[in-house]
Amino acid sequence: MAVIGIDLGGTKITGAVFDNEGNMLHKVSSLLEHKQGSQVGALVRSTIDHLISFYNIADIQSVGICVPGIANSKTGKIWAPNIKGWDSYPLQEEIKNHINDPSVKVDIASDRTCYILGETWKGAAIGCGNALFIAVGTGIGIGILVDGKILHGHGDIVGAAGWLALETPYLDEYETCGCFESQASGNGIAWQARKIIKDNILFKNSSLYNKNVETIIAQDIFAAYEQKDPLAKFVLGKAIKMWGMAAANLVSLLNPEKIIWGGGIFGPASQFLDDIYKEACKWAQPIGICQVSFEQSILCGDAGLYGAGHLAILSLK
Repeated sequence: MAVIGIDLGGTKITGAVFDNEGNMLHKVSSLLEHKQGSQVGALVRSTIDHLISFYNIADIQSVGICVPGIANSKTGKIWAPNIKGWDSYPLQEEIKNHINDPSVKVDIASDRTCYILGETWKGAAIGCGNALFIAVGTGIGIGILVDGKILHGHGDIVGAAGWLALETPYLDEYETCGCFESQASGNGIAWQARKIIKDNILFKNSSLYNKNVETIIAQDIFAAYEQKDPLAKFVLGKAIKMWGMAAANLVSLLNPEKIIWGGGIFGPASQFLDDIYKEACKWAQPIGICQVSFEQSILCGDAGLYGAGHLAILSLK
């Protein structure tokens, strides 16, 4: 038996063929290159075709797809804010029609769901009944496993953690992506640094003032931090507090045994895990925080891909 897993992100797509033991047999990846709407749908189809070309179609029993947004399980349609034209995209119907074989299952889930599925299958959450995956990249999302079950919610929107309210007063910048995300996602970290530079008041001795402010990205902040840059230390210090407070709220609410940190920012932010845990200890339910470990993902950015493969296998049961 073999299944296909597809991890679709805002900038690239990765696909793989897995056997039923979770061994990755073949992997491909390509950039979206500013594709939008049906062009991205065509790229998903061609990636599946490429993977099938290595096997007989009879050997591929199911396809699991990880998408960067909301996968509505009732309609099969996708809302993906980082892909233009995907406000209600009929991806499931499109893929089923393309494969044109009713025996091949097609299942789609949000990246948050796939991250925690991947970690429970082949990552740091193997054997866990209660675990969270906090994905910090362009945005922030959380995959939630409680009592052995993945949570989805009424509209499959569980884990949209960017909108966690962590401080007052409310600012207009929170409208687009929420308080937490605007402060502590990859985009949020860069935005906070750019805002300070534009105000032209604080940390004028920062090397970041020498850059074109509109081109500053999160990687620039981390590079400056390594040089003990005061602006980078301030921005990342605020992010650490936010990560810690958010984790504390989740510990108090859900009592996980593990919180796994992943996404493009963890990565370089993994050096702060001890500091994040110390911050969380200030805010969390005191017994619950002693029962949880904070760990970095061990899947090297492939949690969503493994999760898509696991999703495909689960669809056969």
